[in-house]
Amino acid sequence: MDNVSHHWNVDFLRHDPTVSSKKRVLIILNQPFSFSLFQRLWDSTCWHCCADGGANRLLDVLMQQDENLASSYLPDLIKGDLDSLRADVHEYYAAKGVPVVKDQDQYSTDLMKCVSAVTEKEENEGAEQYEIVILGGLAGRLDQTIHTLSYLHKLRKVRDRVYAVTDDNLGWVLDSGEHHIEIDHTILGLTCGLLPVGIDCTILSTSGLQWNLTDHPSSFDGTVSTSNHLVPGNNVWIKTSKPIWWTVELRKTD
Repeated sequence: MDNVSHHWNVDFLRHDPTVSSKKRVLIILNQPFSFSLFQRLWDSTCWHCCADGGANRLLDVLMQQDENLASSYLPDLIKGDLDSLRADVHEYYAAKGVPVVKDQDQYSTDLMKCVSAVTEKEENEGAEQYEIVILGGLAGRLDQTIHTLSYLHKLRKVRDRVYAVTDDNLGWVLDSGEHHIEIDHTILGLTCGLLPVGIDCTILSTSGLQWNLTDHPSSFDGTVSTSNHLVPGNNVWIKTSKPIWWTVELRKTD
């Protein structure tokens, strides 16, 4: 088991101008999202990419708020096979100078294509890894949700921090080892889960939850800790022998 202790927080959800966005990028998927959540994520990231029809969602949300907002939130890139990108959206962003890149590789999804663009950006800059925040991926079609779960499970081997966020919840992969998760109870709701996705079984120990585990086996054939609860005022500690998905509810915002 990995003996390194990993520390996590969700500062990028605070909508706090003091939170640095220098090492964080946003990928917008083709799923519904609120302007409130979008604005918090946009403001806490330094580079913004729409995965194909994610550009439709972006433009529609902005136009619903105020059509003048659209030119204030121009993505740095739109990339995918472009089978979902509407013609009017393509035309709008192309006229604004936003690169629209068609990638017809049928062995990669639009999300995978956008993550490749992030990797290319890092290589060109000679920069350290960016944190990746994915807007969407945990709602809507089940096959797309499973893809998110599977892809982030694989990405843990090559990327340190990748988060998936929707209006209802957020989640990320905890690799084998110990994890300390800072809980901002003004942002996060009550319920959480520790999901043994993509593994046969893991041994879990936790603290900071209403129903804690001590060297407890968890698998799809056995026990899965869903609908667990955060304890007000507590942070969370998790020790896992295999990679798991950690999910937690988001509080509703205006």
